[in-house]
Amino acid sequence: MKNDPIKIENNQTDEIYNDYELFSFSYKKALIYDKRTFFEYYISLIRTKHPIIFSFIPMNDYNSILIKISLFLLFFAIAYTINALFFTEKKIHKIYENGGIYNYSFFLPEILCSFILSHLLYNILRAVSLSEKNIVDIKNNIQNDKKIRQIRKLIEFKYIFFYVIGLIFLFFFWYYLSSFCAVFKNSQIYLIKNTLLSLSFSLIYPFFINILPCTFRLISLKDLNKNKECLYKSSKVIYIIL
Repeated sequence: MKNDPIKIENNQTDEIYNDYELFSFSYKKALIYDKRTFFEYYISLIRTKHPIIFSFIPMNDYNSILIKISLFLLFFAIAYTINALFFTEKKIHKIYENGGIYNYSFFLPEILCSFILSHLLYNILRAVSLSEKNIVDIKNNIQNDKKIRQIRKLIEFKYIFFYVIGLIFLFFFWYYLSSFCAVFKNSQIYLIKNTLLSLSFSLIYPFFINILPCTFRLISLKDLNKNKECLYKSSKVIYIIL
């Protein structure tokens, strides 16, 4: 998926902005410079919010590709483990009563809960591990050496923190899943199916939910004679939360 930075011309210089920088514009600045169409903005949201596209398709962003891939792999492990946590003895007994026939509707509430919890944890991990905001801060403070050193230390801390937390999570996941699979050997295939369904929701979800912040933002920037800053800020909040 092609991702060209946006070049903005003004009286002083030509500025080039990526998706994150355009998203972080203040309302007044966005009114002047952000002239993207609905489709262009929608694609930019998909690039940054879809787990596979964000992790594996090259983008003009300021995040480490290694961190992005690690995030996705951890996201998969989180979804797998949370689905296992919902596999109770009652559920396993019900499978036995049904003669081993897999009925996805029977597991649908657990699959949806797993999707929501996995998505929430993934967004939290993204917030604490990605460095794009910090790199943009460096870009905006290029003449301030002290500020740049502080931001670099913060980025280093975020990377170390992410991998330490990630390793702790993976150790817990490995211990729980190995115990689960050892005790409930015949239930592993059902767990895999639930996990794949949960992940499918995560991969389809961005294509629908991102229509909302995209619509809010474009409406807020459409009429220059009316102040719709509240609607503009709402689009940012929706994007961050969802």
